[in-house]
Amino acid sequence: MASAKPIITFGFLGSTLDRAQGAERWSKWRPTVAMCQQEDLLISRLELLVEPKFADLAKSVVADIAKVSPETEVVVHEFALRDPWDFQEVYERLYDFVRGYDFQPEKEDYLIHLTTGTHVAQICWFLLNEANFIPARLLQTSPSREGGRDAKASGRYEIIDIDLSKYDRLSTRFAQEQERTLDFLKSGIATKSKGFNKLIEQIELVAVNSKAPILITGPTGAGKSMLAGRIYDLRRSRAGLSGRFVEVNCATLRGDQAMSALFGHKRGSFTGAQSDRPGLLKEADKGLIFLDEIGELGLDEQAMLLRALEDKTFLPLGSDKAVQSDFQLIAGTNRDLRAHVVAGKFRDDLLARINLWTFTLPSLAERREDIAANLDFELERYAKSHRRQVRMNKEAREAFLKFAKSTDAKWSANFRDLNAAVTRMATLAPKGRITVECVETEMLRLKEVWRVVGQEVLSDQCLALSPERRAEIDPFDLAQLDFVLKACRESKTLSDAGRKLFAVSRSKRSKMNDADRLKKYLARFQLKWEDVK
Repeated sequence: MASAKPIITFGFLGSTLDRAQGAERWSKWRPTVAMCQQEDLLISRLELLVEPKFADLAKSVVADIAKVSPETEVVVHEFALRDPWDFQEVYERLYDFVRGYDFQPEKEDYLIHLTTGTHVAQICWFLLNEANFIPARLLQTSPSREGGRDAKASGRYEIIDIDLSKYDRLSTRFAQEQERTLDFLKSGIATKSKGFNKLIEQIELVAVNSKAPILITGPTGAGKSMLAGRIYDLRRSRAGLSGRFVEVNCATLRGDQAMSALFGHKRGSFTGAQSDRPGLLKEADKGLIFLDEIGELGLDEQAMLLRALEDKTFLPLGSDKAVQSDFQLIAGTNRDLRAHVVAGKFRDDLLARINLWTFTLPSLAERREDIAANLDFELERYAKSHRRQVRMNKEAREAFLKFAKSTDAKWSANFRDLNAAVTRMATLAPKGRITVECVETEMLRLKEVWRVVGQEVLSDQCLALSPERRAEIDPFDLAQLDFVLKACRESKTLSDAGRKLFAVSRSKRSKMNDADRLKKYLARFQLKWEDVK
């Protein structure tokens, strides 16, 4: 092995294999001495870890190395172990050793001699190396293949670089495995959206390598629930998760019901509590809980959830004894939680705790290139759930995709719209074949659904403005105005709305009048508080 830099080797003294006496010292293969006898491997320095009780053996080995390789400096480190087979003790001692070592990879090459030491020590060396605490390659020594008198005491050696990307076959296999994992997270759908595929690649890394909470945002029907389930399955198979997957829609929880459902209760803690209830967080112990629409939780439940995330403990209703649950969390929302924080509807400390990993799923309208693949997925899902194969003829498929990819298709409910469309067409398909007539009928139905939804959204956004007046306002200003009007409708008074809308700037300029600021803003659009309410 040729190296332009000095080679530094770490290794344990072999209490059995390195032992020899008399003439046997030069005929017997001894791994620590042998690695210094290699003609094409010049070790500049050997960092030798020695248990105190083997100090005399270490002196003998050091002396022999000095004879066979005078260029090699041997530094003996006393390495006391109560039990060399205790994994925790060995790992901690090695960890402390390498953390205190002055590695200079730009000046030196490093090897770890794996042949000596207990199996526990070898495993710990490997783990520390794999975790990049030691910038080294692995050195294995072994006796010569020839036995008997012709065997060489120097034996042979092999250097292993655990940068697996350098091994073509392994690299190919790992690439294939990652592709299967990404395909699994995408439910087997061959997506073409570059942005979405990049997002899934990031989610795969986080799902396998992190136990921290994940926040999935995106519009209703974008697939948050399905993705959460897939992440759970991936963690269960790859990251050692052993508990259940628990899913709950927080929008359905209110008052005592919310507390009881999430954290459990003791019998008699409130009217109707006739028996103890463990709560969903407890049911997710050692597993994963998906809290969809987390923005709908009340502030009291948010406070309890924050403690449960940080301490893994919580108090059930009516109990004075904390319950433990080591759960993992995925949260979903279609709300802007930062705006909820400003409005006082969501705790900023809880948001800080759950948004370390935030992923925003795009809407179906933003992924029109993936509609064809999702159409096939929905047809297959229909066949499995209804045990009835339904196909589309070529003309029908082309007609549907042309419409689905056009701007006429709003997909306001995202994949729920697509699923409903396929279900309706498949149910009404004559003899299990979706025709152009089926597609045209469904197109009309979807347009009507989106027209009604559009009217509801328009009415909800701006009762105070006519469509003609809205058309005169820049889209940039219109988006802000809709947000302001929504806040006004949800507030009791002009001052209350102002406090929500100007919470940040008010803290910096306390003399500003919130009601007056809001009044002047509305006046820009010829609106008054009475018009809005």
